[in-house]
Amino acid sequence: MTTKTTIRRQNASTKTVEDARIDDLKVGKYVVPNLTTKDLMSVIPPHCFKPSLWRSMRYFLQDIFFLSSFLYIAHTYIPQINPENIELGHPVVYNAARFVAWNVYGFLAGLWGMGLFDIGHDSGHGAFSLYRSVNDTVGFLTHTFIGVPYFSWKITHKHHHANTSHLQNDYPYVPYTRSEWNLPPVNEEKENMEGTFVAEDLQHEFSEHLEYSPVFSAVWFAAQLVIGWWAYLFADIKSQRSYPVITNHFTPKAPLFAAHQWKDVAISNFGIAIWLGSIIYSIKAFGFLPVLRTYMVPYVWTNHWIIFITWLNHTDPALPHYDGKVFTFARGALCTFDREMMGGPSLFDKICNYICMVATHSVMETHVAHHVCSRIPHYLAWDAKAEIDKLLAKHGINCKGAPATWSEGLRIMKETKFIEDTGDVRFYKNAQGKASMVAVYNYDRATEDK
Repeated sequence: MTTKTTIRRQNASTKTVEDARIDDLKVGKYVVPNLTTKDLMSVIPPHCFKPSLWRSMRYFLQDIFFLSSFLYIAHTYIPQINPENIELGHPVVYNAARFVAWNVYGFLAGLWGMGLFDIGHDSGHGAFSLYRSVNDTVGFLTHTFIGVPYFSWKITHKHHHANTSHLQNDYPYVPYTRSEWNLPPVNEEKENMEGTFVAEDLQHEFSEHLEYSPVFSAVWFAAQLVIGWWAYLFADIKSQRSYPVITNHFTPKAPLFAAHQWKDVAISNFGIAIWLGSIIYSIKAFGFLPVLRTYMVPYVWTNHWIIFITWLNHTDPALPHYDGKVFTFARGALCTFDREMMGGPSLFDKICNYICMVATHSVMETHVAHHVCSRIPHYLAWDAKAEIDKLLAKHGINCKGAPATWSEGLRIMKETKFIEDTGDVRFYKNAQGKASMVAVYNYDRATEDK
């Protein structure tokens, strides 16, 4: 070991002034919120807590209108792409044109299917109307139509809201730890717990264990988007590893549910059985290919958007996870990002973002406000967001992430490999064992509620 390397490691391990170390290493600072739930709720305008049944129904019918229009246009005009109606030359071109047209339909129908999911999502939170029976009827119908066990997911989703980024209690997107990856224990001579210093040889060791080729990463990313939703529902993937292997959203006795909730799970299962039966009947009546291009392709796209949106709202190397002893509801609610869905600086990006916001009811752009109070309907979330953003700015808290695109998803996949096994506030580390953010406090921790 060279003298220069020895000095560098000694400096990294003997510095005890946290702010000095952070400044020297130029990593990001995450201001750990010391706000209360009351602080956050008090700035939300009162009208945001009053959902309108008729306004909510308008958005529900709007989604139905768009989906019906896409279906009508596809079935009316795509078959007309043939030699009798248009001259395209070679027969292969007609097949290719129809293939492209059906996939455009599938993409758009899947995107608006995500909007239908959001209507059911609002219903599950009681944000569709002031009437529980109406909320559950709309929620059950919309979610069953897209293969979601409404009541079962409603139960686990509410638990997620109460425990967002709580390392011991949250359900989805629970990070893998150093020990779960079978990585070597922290060596204080080669790295620090914060991940701001990692020796080069250790970075290579981490990379060999964690980093994948760009092609494999892209394939794995796509696979998660396509099958991730059902993997979560059927096998509780990316949830608490302490649960039994067979944990899922369809077993009433699963640890996800209380004993008295078995009826809710049973009703959800009944809905899914009808949904599956309808697909099987449709295939027998109309054939596999018509059902595939009319329903199944849009359905896969909707599942893709569910994972894409929820994952990017909750996952970023700049977002922390909290140990149970320092977790509060307010900290969990602020442990998410607002993102512009398919947004960016160009005019094309802005047009894409606008279309996505219309289709998905701005679920990505107002996610922080939704976590502060899930009873706010999506069409009033912008008003709540404006006031919450002002409060967070005063306290130096950032809840704005980069635009949500597929390339951003690949970046996050690379930068969020694991967290440490211990620590009050833990940030993701990348494939080299480095963190891009550390926790700082703008208050005296001695006064922190225990």
